[in-house]
Amino acid sequence: MSRPDPAEVIITECRNGPLLVRGPFVLANDRDARRARPRRNVVALCRCGVSTIKPYCDGTHKLVGFRTDEPNRADGAGSDGAGS
Repeated sequence: MSRPDPAEVIITECRNGPLLVRGPFVLANDRDARRARPRRNVVALCRCGVSTIKPYCDGTHKLVGFRTDEPNRADGAGSDGAGS
């Protein structure tokens, strides 16, 4: 098995949780053009919107019951069964 490319960025979606970002990347703020280079090899980015350290995840998604399940799937098998 070959070693991963150290310049490659991999983003993993955690079910009912954050996005994990692995690899070298820069996080830019659109409000004032500040840029941050995270010091860690893996960074968890908030998707629930409730983290107190946004854009980073602090685990609050577990307390608020954040779900990433798709309520309305394209095949019409959504949670309401109506398909809309």
